[in-house]
Amino acid sequence: MIILLLGTHLFLTIRLRFPQRKMLTAIKLSIKRDKGAEGDVSQFAALATALAATIGTGNIIGVATAISLGGPGAVLWCWLTGVFGISTKYAEGLLSIKYRVKTSDGKMLGGPMYALERGLGWKWLAVLFAIFTALASFGIGNTVQANAIATIAHDTYDISPYVSGIVVCGLTATVVLGGVRSIARVCSRLVPFMAFFYVLGCIYILVMNNAFLWPALRLIVESAFSPQAAGGGFVGTTVMMAARFGIARGLFSNESGLGSAPIVAAAAQTRNPVRQALVSSTGTFWDTVVICALTGLVIVSSIIAHPDISYADGAALTKAAFSKIPYVGAPLLSFGLLTFAFSTILGWCYYGERAVEYLKGKRWTQVYRLVYIIAVFIGSVMNLGVVWNMADCMNALMAIPNLISLLLLSSVLVKETRKYLWEGRLDEGESPPAPSED
Repeated sequence: MIILLLGTHLFLTIRLRFPQRKMLTAIKLSIKRDKGAEGDVSQFAALATALAATIGTGNIIGVATAISLGGPGAVLWCWLTGVFGISTKYAEGLLSIKYRVKTSDGKMLGGPMYALERGLGWKWLAVLFAIFTALASFGIGNTVQANAIATIAHDTYDISPYVSGIVVCGLTATVVLGGVRSIARVCSRLVPFMAFFYVLGCIYILVMNNAFLWPALRLIVESAFSPQAAGGGFVGTTVMMAARFGIARGLFSNESGLGSAPIVAAAAQTRNPVRQALVSSTGTFWDTVVICALTGLVIVSSIIAHPDISYADGAALTKAAFSKIPYVGAPLLSFGLLTFAFSTILGWCYYGERAVEYLKGKRWTQVYRLVYIIAVFIGSVMNLGVVWNMADCMNALMAIPNLISLLLLSSVLVKETRKYLWEGRLDEGESPPAPSED
C-alpha cells in the first residue's frame, strides 16, 4: 500500500504539473462561498468535515509513534508524503464533482463509487468500494476513536469508560441524526477551534525550545538519509526504517488516496470541479504539511532539550513533550486528543452513510446512523486489538479501487485542469450541471 499510494502521489504530481504551486489560491478559495453554485454545503464546510475525519489521534500519537520506531528522520518522510499527497487529494476532489449526481430532493451525491460507475463503467468495483467504506467507518472512524476518548478520559481524569461512552454516544447522536448539514455545521466550528489551540500549544513549546530548533531540523534531515545520524537521546536507525514509518504515518494520517474525503467534497457548492479540487487539496496541506510537521518538531526538539525523555513509546513521548508547558500542557494535549477523536467520529459517519445510501438507498441511512451511534459506546468499553487490524485492512481495501479510478481517469483530470486552471478559467461555471440520479 505504501508503494501504491506514494507512487500515485508522484505520478499525479507530475501529470498535473505540480498543483501544489496553487496552494495559496486554494486556501483563498476555501474561505469563500461560491454563491449560486449547486451543492448542499459551502466549500469551507465540506473541507471542515473532511478535515474533521482526517485530523485525529494519528496527527499527535501517530507522529510520535513513527519517531519512536523510525527515528527523527521519519518526520521528514511524513512531511514529504503530505507535500506529494496534495496532488492526489486534488485529483479526488475533481473527480468527485465531475461525476456527482443529484437526487430527486436536490441533494448531491458523489465520491469514488460514482467515479468508478460513471467514469469507468465498473459498477461492481464501485459496490466493493462502498462496502469497504461502510465497514471502515466502524473501525478507524468510530470504535477506535471512541476507545481513544475513553482511554484519555480514564487515564487523565479517572472517568469510567462506561460514563465516557454514554456521553460521547449522546453527543454523536445529537449531531449525526441531523444529517450532512448538521455534521458540516458542527465540524466547521469545531475544526478551526481545535486546530488553533493545538497549533498554539505546539508553537509555545517550539518557542521554549528555540535553542534546540535548528539542531532538531538538522537531525531530522540528516537521519532521513543517513543511517549513522543519531543523537539527542536517539539511537541509530536505518534509512529504510525512517522512510517506512514516516511514509506510512503520513499516508494514513492525511488519507490522500484513501477515497474518503471526496465523498463529502461532492456535497460542496462549487461552480466547477477544479475549484473544489483545489479546496480539497488544502486538507492534506493542513493535516500533514502543517500539523504533523509541528508535532514532529515539538517532539524531536523536546527530546534534544530534555534527554531524560524516553522515546520508546509514542503516547508517552507525546505526553512528556507537552508536559513541558507549565500548568496547561497536559490539559491541552488531552483537549486536542479528545476533540480530534470526536471530530473524526463525526466525519466518518458521513462517509459511511453515503456508502450505505449508494448500496441500499436513502431509507437505510437512518438504520446506519443508529448502529453507528451504538458502536460508539461499544468502542468505548471494548478491547480494540483485533479492530485495529481490521480497520487497517478495510482502509487498504478502500484505497485500491480509488487509486484505480484516479490512474485510469488521469486523462479526465488533465482535461479539466487544463480547461479551468491552466487556461485561467477558475471563475467559469461547469456545463452541463450535475445529472439526476437514476
